[in-house]
Amino acid sequence: MGIDIGRAGGRIRKSGRKTCKSDNPYMRLLTKLFKFLARRTDSNFNKAIHKRLIAPRRIRAPLSLSRLAKFMTGKDGKVGVIVATVTDDIRMIECPKMSVCALHFTERARARIKKAGGECITLDQLALRAPKGSGCVLLRGPTKARKAERYFGKAPGVPNSTTRPRVRSKGRKFEKARGRRKSRGYKV
Repeated sequence: MGIDIGRAGGRIRKSGRKTCKSDNPYMRLLTKLFKFLARRTDSNFNKAIHKRLIAPRRIRAPLSLSRLAKFMTGKDGKVGVIVATVTDDIRMIECPKMSVCALHFTERARARIKKAGGECITLDQLALRAPKGSGCVLLRGPTKARKAERYFGKAPGVPNSTTRPRVRSKGRKFEKARGRRKSRGYKV
């Protein structure tokens, strides 16, 4: 009976992070807490929180107050959980009353939530209140909103591509000829 060698001679290892790379002691303690909860409870909520805590910062994109309010409409009595920063949005005129749990709140975001009669709690307080994540809504910020993401995807110039080309400058002489204008042959 042989062994299943598979790809690369059986040397495929699991990729992805296993531990928190942050030097912040609070982040390390939170990771430890949710790792324990993920192991000792049968809740997928705790597994998701633990995974997001050890994720890199570019994955932990901030969530604005307006988006948070949009996601929490019709979810009275529930706690919005974000493993990232909650930021203020000056375009939103009135902040609704809501319970929010996050890693970090900006000063103005916290003040507006409190003024509306809501509450801002930390993840360790949430672990005491809802150890299995009951009555919680798990949310996340827009990770693809980074400027770097605009350059990823199909090559620029290929049909149906919306990828931005990496150009030295945005002047008349830079990538403005064939393929970019109808008057210069064709436009993609």
